Amino acid sequence: MDLNFDDETLALQAEVRGFLAANRDSIPTQSYDNAEGFAQHRHWDHVLFDAGLSVITWPKKYGGRDAPLLHWVVFEEAYFRAGAPGRASANGTSMLAPTLFAHGTDEQLNRILPKMASGEQIWAQAWSEPESGSDLASLRSTATKTDGGWLLNGQKIWSSRAPFADMGFGLFRSDPAALRHHGLTYFMFDLQAQGITVRPIVQLGGDTGFGEIFFDDVFVPDEDVIGAPNDGWRAAMSTSSNERGMSLRSPARFLAAAERLVALWRHNGSPP
Repeated sequence: MDLNFDDETLALQAEVRGFLAANRDSIPTQSYDNAEGFAQHRHWDHVLFDAGLSVITWPKKYGGRDAPLLHWVVFEEAYFRAGAPGRASANGTSMLAPTLFAHGTDEQLNRILPKMASGEQIWAQAWSEPESGSDLASLRSTATKTDGGWLLNGQKIWSSRAPFADMGFGLFRSDPAALRHHGLTYFMFDLQAQGITVRPIVQLGGDTGFGEIFFDDVFVPDEDVIGAPNDGWRAAMSTSSNERGMSLRSPARFLAAAERLVALWRHNGSPP
């Protein structure tokens, strides 16, 4: 068995390393959980996209390269070993995008994915509610059918990226008479829409990357429903599976962190 990379893979590895070396000054130095750092990370997404390195395994028509999984692994290894950070756009590219590939319409894919890949639209995850955290199916926020769409009401909490993001996705109860895991509909929504209020949650360190989202008769058109109405749990499990798998499919990130930890220990001397 030949475990060596082929020429195409080696060329990608060299390209990524060269890109990261040439763009070191653009690599964000702050957390994306504060306003200044978030702006750095959005710019970094633009830089990656312009280089064709934002979402390399996606189809070309959405901003990718149609690259095989091996190329993605090689990219990740080079990326994190160079000290590059996790992406502020991951809610979209690593969680919502796979859901759209599995359950979205062609119109949704064409409309959403290119802006997601470029960093033009950053996404917030809106799952938890004040009394519905790990028990997601107990959520109380509602969706009521109206002409051409739906009216959303309720509250989400601990929504990652909400204070800085452009768009959000989440589940709402559209049939209150249905069983817990039924009667739920999966929506995408504009965080600047009329009736939406976002309140940052200030953490102990001062970061505000999480927020509360309040919905007061927020209109969402039918084309922003993912999957079938009242069948949102199915699509949500696709999102959750990809969220849980983000760490498992990024071993390079943890390897790079371990290498930095060893280097720090060697620099500071033996532990007591």
